[in-house]
Amino acid sequence: MTSRIAILGAGAWGTALAIQAARAGRSAVLWARDAGRAAEIGALRENRRYLPGMPLPEAVDVTADAAEALHGAALALLVVPAQALRGVVASLPPAPVPLLLCCKGVEAGSLALPLEVLGAVRPGAAAGVLSGPNFAHEVARGLPAAAVVAATDPALRDSAVALLGSPGFRLYGGEDPVGAEVGGAAKNVIAIAAGAVIGAGLGENARAALVTRGLAELSRLAVALGGRAETAAGLTGLGDLMLTCAGPGSRNMSLGLALGRGESLAEVLAARTAVTEGVTTAPALVARAGTVGVELPICAAVADLVAERITVREAMALLLARPLRAE
Repeated sequence: MTSRIAILGAGAWGTALAIQAARAGRSAVLWARDAGRAAEIGALRENRRYLPGMPLPEAVDVTADAAEALHGAALALLVVPAQALRGVVASLPPAPVPLLLCCKGVEAGSLALPLEVLGAVRPGAAAGVLSGPNFAHEVARGLPAAAVVAATDPALRDSAVALLGSPGFRLYGGEDPVGAEVGGAAKNVIAIAAGAVIGAGLGENARAALVTRGLAELSRLAVALGGRAETAAGLTGLGDLMLTCAGPGSRNMSLGLALGRGESLAEVLAARTAVTEGVTTAPALVARAGTVGVELPICAAVADLVAERITVREAMALLLARPLRAE
C-alpha cells in the first residue's frame, strides 16, 4: 500500500499536518488552491503567511494541482474552512481516495455538518473525521498531542491511524463521527463566550461555569443528532473545549477576549488572516439545534453577541436570569 498522504488546504493546520505526515514517515503533498501561494510555499519551504518559522521537510511537496495531489495517495486530508468545504469538494477531480475531514463547523444555509456536506456532493465517498485538541504550531513543532479519527468504517479508521500517527501525535480510533463533529463545531462557539467573560473582567469562576454548561449543551446536541453522550467527555469534546477556551493561541477565545474588552467584531476580524470559525458557526449551530428541539442558551448568546444584538454584559445577565434547574 502506498504511504503517500494528500493534504488539501495550506492554512496553518494543513501545513502542520503535512509536517506531521512527514514525521510519521510518509511522503506528503500539500495542496493550495492559489497557484501563487503554492509556488511561494514551495520555493521558501515554509508557509510564512500561516505557519511562519516552521520549515517543510523534504518529504513534503507543494502543488496547486489537486489531481497531482490526489494521484497515488492512500489518504487525503481535507483541511479547509467549514464554509468553503462544499466548493472545494465539488472542484476536486474524482479519485478513489479515503477522505478525512479536518474542518470544524456547521455550514451556513444548509446547517449541515462537514460529513453531511461531503455526502451531498460526493455520495458514497469513504470518509471520516480528524478532530481533537490540537494547536497547529504545537503539532508542527512535534510537541505531544492526541486526536481522534472518527469513522463508521473500521478499516478506514485503522488505516488513517497507522498512516498519520506517530509517538508524539497519538491517534485514537472513534466510532462516533457525529459526536466528534458536534464537539468540534460547538467548542469554537463556546470559546468565544469564554474569552468574552475574561475580557469583560467577569472572572475565572464565571468562565469555569460557562465552559461546564457549554459542555452540557454540546452533549445534548450530539445525542439529538445521533451521536453518543460519552463522546463529549473525550478528546473531541471536553479535550478540545479545554484547549480552545483556555489556550492563548485560540483564535475563537482571543476574539471573545477582544469583544469583552469592547472592541468591535469588524475591527478584530479585519486584523486577522486566519478564519475564526465560531463567528459563522454560532448562528448555524443554534439553528441546527432548533431543528431537533435542543436549546443552546450559551451558543445562542454568542450568536446574538457576534450579530451585535446584545453586549457581553447583557448576554451574561440573560444567562444568569435563566430559571434554576437541577444539573
